[in-house]
Amino acid sequence: MIRRRALLLSASAALAAPALADRKPIRVGTLRFGAVAWELDVMRTHGLDAQEGVAVEPVMFAASQATQVALQARDIDIIVQDWLFVSRQRAAGADWTLVPSSGSVGGVMTRPDSPVRSLADLKGRRLGIAGTPLDKSWLLLRAYASKQHGIDLDREVEKVFGPPPLLAEQLRAGRLDAELTYWPFAARAKALGMRQVLGVEEAVTGLGAPPGLPLIGWVFSAGWAARAPVQGFVAASRRARAILAESDAEWERIAPLTGAANPAELAQLRDWYRRGASFAWGPAEERAAERLYDLLAELGGPALVGAAPHLFPGTFWEPSAG
Repeated sequence: MIRRRALLLSASAALAAPALADRKPIRVGTLRFGAVAWELDVMRTHGLDAQEGVAVEPVMFAASQATQVALQARDIDIIVQDWLFVSRQRAAGADWTLVPSSGSVGGVMTRPDSPVRSLADLKGRRLGIAGTPLDKSWLLLRAYASKQHGIDLDREVEKVFGPPPLLAEQLRAGRLDAELTYWPFAARAKALGMRQVLGVEEAVTGLGAPPGLPLIGWVFSAGWAARAPVQGFVAASRRARAILAESDAEWERIAPLTGAANPAELAQLRDWYRRGASFAWGPAEERAAERLYDLLAELGGPALVGAAPHLFPGTFWEPSAG
């Protein structure tokens, strides 16, 4: 019923949507199997971008770093990144700004027969970590372990940094005791029977932030936003997330885009996505982000935050400011 109603509403609204020639193109950097691609597909399939007066143009990239380079070169208009990146770029003179879009981060996964039940059980064990020593999930995990268990994971575990697919393979082969990975890979691991020890979202809450605090969002130039219909794009994005939050049929439709190997994996991707798709954002959440930033800056130092020891002004977009 929800799926049919959404289609009828989209079809009727599309009749009143601006003609293609009147819509403003917005080029969005995305990865092939990433959640951004799913949302953009929902926007375009249901005509949500047209209804909001914009024409979304997905631009595919092989890696997240490539989207950052393309944004800096003005080859694209919007990417998804975290507010740590935005604050550092602003401190260095860029005018990037961010609209929050998701509270999904990742988690610590282990094999079903593993003795690891909490972060304290990681002492002396091999932990795979997606990304680099400055990855925000790793820093958040370190802070949470120190606060909740009184342990310094940086000293207590044997760290193995690497790309998520390689870490997943090593975990399955028993060469790792656990892995800290990004949420799509954690979802896929769970579908394969792996067990979640801790969600990074739980660590964020345990550090005093409101539940569901978004750590990533749509990033773009504030100068570009002053002359582009960003609010229309943000509204279309919000409506696409609502469809994915409500309609199981929509997930069946986009299944090929997710790269899910089977229905169980698709269900895990859907459920994990939905946990991060609904969130509050206001002054209280922004203050919580500032406190969390200070904590991460203390752990990561200038190598992480550059010349911005505190969240740089303008990191979060204010429409009135352009």
